[in-house]
Amino acid sequence: MKVSFDPTRFRWQGIEQRPYKQGGGFAGITRYVLADEVPAAFALRYFELEPGGYSSLEKHSHVHLVIALRGEGKAIVGDEVVELEPFDAVYVPPMTPHRWINEGAGPFGFLCPVDAERDRPQPLDEDELDALRSNPVTAPYAA
Repeated sequence: MKVSFDPTRFRWQGIEQRPYKQGGGFAGITRYVLADEVPAAFALRYFELEPGGYSSLEKHSHVHLVIALRGEGKAIVGDEVVELEPFDAVYVPPMTPHRWINEGAGPFGFLCPVDAERDRPQPLDEDELDALRSNPVTAPYAA
C-alpha cells in the first residue's frame, strides 16, 4: 500500500487529520495515522504542532523513536531538553517523562512509530513533576 506525499501541503494524500487525544495538558497538536490498518505489529503516526503548540507531559511503558521531519522543535526527555530539526531522531526510554514543544514560527512535525498494542499514557506523579519543575533546564517546559 502506497501513501503519496504532497510537499506543497506537507500532508499525505488520503490521510485524515485526527484529534491528538482526549483531555487536556496540550495545545496546538494534530495527529495523522499513516499505518495502523495494515497487518503489522506497529502504527506509524505523524504529529504536527503549530507555533506555540505542545504535547501532554506523560510517560508510558512503550518506547518512542521520534524522527523530526518539519520545522524545529524541542522535547523534554527525562531531565533533558533536546532540540530537534528535520531528520534528527530521539529515543525515549520506557517510563521516561516526555513532551514535544514548538516555540518556532512555523509548524513542527515528526514521525512516531509505536507498537500497535501498547499501554496508555500515564500522567507524571508529584515527585516526577517536582523534579522537572525544580530543574532549570526542564522547568520552562514542565508547567
